[in-house]
Amino acid sequence: MKSFPRVIIAAVSSGSGKTTVTAGIIAALKNRGLKVQPYKIGPDYIDPGFHEIASGVPVHNLDAFLVGKENIEKIFTSTFGDADIAIIEGVMGLYDGGRGGISSTAEISKILNAPVILIIDAKSMGTSAAAIALGFREFDGEVNFAGVILNRVGSESHAKMIFDALEKLEIKCFGAVKRNPEFTMPERHLGLVPTAENNFKEIIEKISVGISSELNLDEILKIANSAKPLNFEKNISVKKNPVAKIGIAHDEAFNFYYPESLKELENFGAELIFFSPLNDEDLPPVDGLIFGGGFPEMFAERLERNKKIRRAVFDAANSGMPIFAECGGFMYLTESLKNFEGKIFEMCGVIPGSAEMTEKLQTVGYIEANLIRDCVIGKTGDKIRAHEFHFSEKIGGSGKEIFDCTKIRTGKKYLAGFSEKNVVASYLHIHFSGCTFAAKNFVEACKKFSKDCNIL
Repeated sequence: MKSFPRVIIAAVSSGSGKTTVTAGIIAALKNRGLKVQPYKIGPDYIDPGFHEIASGVPVHNLDAFLVGKENIEKIFTSTFGDADIAIIEGVMGLYDGGRGGISSTAEISKILNAPVILIIDAKSMGTSAAAIALGFREFDGEVNFAGVILNRVGSESHAKMIFDALEKLEIKCFGAVKRNPEFTMPERHLGLVPTAENNFKEIIEKISVGISSELNLDEILKIANSAKPLNFEKNISVKKNPVAKIGIAHDEAFNFYYPESLKELENFGAELIFFSPLNDEDLPPVDGLIFGGGFPEMFAERLERNKKIRRAVFDAANSGMPIFAECGGFMYLTESLKNFEGKIFEMCGVIPGSAEMTEKLQTVGYIEANLIRDCVIGKTGDKIRAHEFHFSEKIGGSGKEIFDCTKIRTGKKYLAGFSEKNVVASYLHIHFSGCTFAAKNFVEACKKFSKDCNIL
């Protein structure tokens, strides 16, 4: 057993200012000289970017559906390192998650036995905020409910009205953050604008100054240090000679990757080489390619303009090189991409059909998918847990789907994705820590491709 000081910052609902306040707390603690290790609950690629700016270290996701409940504690303890404290941002509202509350903030809090501080957006309410806090505290007695943070209060008297009501209920308040237009993070169709596109350091630093003066950081540290010890097995990493080189598309257009997911590829002997479909003229010398999610629709003109690398991707696919693509990467591999303004841009042409942005969210939620034939990530019948979240849809080019999907929330079934030669692409986001066989199979496919090329 080992001590891991930790606290979860939860909220009543999405839009309560959870990411902003969490990033501010992280930065404020770092400015005190503490080493903070941030985490994000749920299938989120964007919010961790803000916490990485605030902390200066990579941020890890904790998702009980994607990686399995049994792996949450291991991922947490193995990535805590020499940190002084872990600040864990929740997902949506405290009790919101997949069907049956799977991977909700509440569920993760119980797995990690972590105290929870609830953010309440107090704008346009007074004493009712205390009633909300009471309901959240009493809803599940197994959640270690430590208290609340008030956000977007209008004045000292506004805050005091709620403080007094909370005190009567014996609910601890760690402070109140005043409304401040300078604390606003820019948003668009999938949520906050990713940090890969802008430098938000100045905004986060301003937020941290406000947080330092408005929240009781000493009490937050005290609560974090009260968390009970967890089981811990020290990992003895053995450096392996790489068996294959895998190119990872990474730039402003493609940056949706879980650090622990990429690490699984390395665990099976992959050497990861990062490249940019936006800025590089050619592919690096690799044995396989991975195109993660992102926002290709926001950079479609630049992606189209880089004809040389698009041709290189097309030729790599035709040569039999293993290629795995998710969501934005899937869109990039199609013949064309239509953006929100209706303009059409040429893409790689690996996948028949086009990707078209729509005004309506097409789908969001957890998925269970079965492979319907052998491919570079697995065998027929292999089960994969995934998450989908996209505003685009694939038009045309059906008939080469690779996944038989079932939506967890509704039970809806459908075929999805594309597979031909050694290409596997779809809208599904997966986490290799939750399906290590997929990482192993992909690395093995890249190794075989490298060997076959050398023989030829």
